[in-house]
Amino acid sequence: MDLLHAIIIAIVEGLTEFLPISSTAHMGFTANLMGIEESEFLKMFQVSIQFGAILAVVIAYGKKFFNFSSFDFYIKLAIAVIPALVLGKLFDDKIEAVLGNQIAISSVLILGGVVLLFADSWFKNPKIDDEKEVSIKKGLIIGFWQCLAMMPGTSRSAASIIGGMTQGLSRKAAAEFSFFLAVPTMLAVTVYSVFVKTWGEGTAHAAKGYEMLLQSNDHLMLFFVGNIVAFITAWIAIKSFIAFLNKYGFRPWGVYRIVVGIGLLIYFYTA
Repeated sequence: MDLLHAIIIAIVEGLTEFLPISSTAHMGFTANLMGIEESEFLKMFQVSIQFGAILAVVIAYGKKFFNFSSFDFYIKLAIAVIPALVLGKLFDDKIEAVLGNQIAISSVLILGGVVLLFADSWFKNPKIDDEKEVSIKKGLIIGFWQCLAMMPGTSRSAASIIGGMTQGLSRKAAAEFSFFLAVPTMLAVTVYSVFVKTWGEGTAHAAKGYEMLLQSNDHLMLFFVGNIVAFITAWIAIKSFIAFLNKYGFRPWGVYRIVVGIGLLIYFYTA
């Protein structure tokens, strides 16, 4: 993977992380279409550049994240992220095994698209339009919904937004809570992938994420550039997504997922 590859993957990550279309699927497909050889460093890179996307949320909603007079906000996020931390650790190996299965991910992309086609008609009368009205219980339930995204191709954003709508949140409130919940979730995933997880465990080239980064200046450059690009593109996506969602709902995203998923299935079956 060279610098141009890293920039393109980071652009894809930033634009898709907070959209209900699965950033993991899009990064995997992009790397495959560019002919990048699958490696442990590539897998780690795709996870670690989520840190840039995290910063975009924190900056975009700075007043919320740095309002230390409202500890309820932090408590809700801390409790809501627990299911992802526990289940993510338990199923880490199984999740990694699916990352290279493009047929399975394409199929999940299509199934998720079908769900989004009907999501707007399922939740017509929201009762909560402000994050402050989300109780700890509702936050925890949304956290469990988020865990559906452990299957690559599902979309963390889609799972947590729909989870919020099942709890009576409006599309806007559900999307914003999904953004907030992404920060501790993706921060934990990034820290785990870089400092804790042993990539390629059981092989001669097994290494921690930071060990792979320190193997060469090129790896460090790809990491830093990837996070900077992901930050910029994620900030753009965050600013535009809620307005688009409020105006058009989930159906366009559902159609997009189905069309892309079918196209990719055809591509991978005939390649």
